[in-house]
Amino acid sequence: MKKLPIADDLEKQCQELGIDITGEPRTQSSSGNRPRATDFELQRRFIEAQRSAREHKLWIVALISAIASLFSALAAWIAVGMGKKNNRTLALR
Repeated sequence: MKKLPIADDLEKQCQELGIDITGEPRTQSSSGNRPRATDFELQRRFIEAQRSAREHKLWIVALISAIASLFSALAAWIAVGMGKKNNRTLALR
């Protein structure tokens, strides 16, 4: 496993992935500004975002595989049907 980014590099990569880098709402100050989340929390969010992206890609691969299986089954069904039809034609001759 690759080493997790820290500090500014972590913040930059989180922003690129669209991850909220602010702290938890319960740590909100009276001025309404929320401080930056800790490195540990950002790393957790970073890992979760990467996992989500990976799962999304795998879901697409699984969907394509299922569609290909359907086409394969349909082709086999048609081939068997055509084979039976050809056998009947040969038997009648």
